[in-house]
Amino acid sequence: MFDHISIGVKDLERARRFYDAALAPLGYERQSNSDTTIGYGPDTVGLWVMQVEQPVVADMRSGLHFCFVAPDEAAVDAFHAAAVASGGTDNGEPGVRPDYGRFYYAAFIIDPDGYRLEAYFHKGEL
Repeated sequence: MFDHISIGVKDLERARRFYDAALAPLGYERQSNSDTTIGYGPDTVGLWVMQVEQPVVADMRSGLHFCFVAPDEAAVDAFHAAAVASGGTDNGEPGVRPDYGRFYYAAFIIDPDGYRLEAYFHKGEL
């Protein structure tokens, strides 16, 4: 449905370090790089991160979050570890989320700007 998403941050260099580390385990790389904007995706940009004067104020009650598709459980685990190590805050350790489905394996992070992120893998049925 979406071609891309754009988010605004106060400190682009901090965001660059965080997203470079957090998205790499999911197979997403920096595809675009400038003084004011960076873009991530597997082959083309799907997530734009821009330095702006007035980023959206983080609100944990807003319901806003971004979910990234992971290739496997190990990638979800690595996303979570890399994100925490790079300045993110744990918002749900990796594991199956029975409330979402018995094959829903995910981890949740809050990035340094307060955006809620998720990495998700659909486990195959045994």
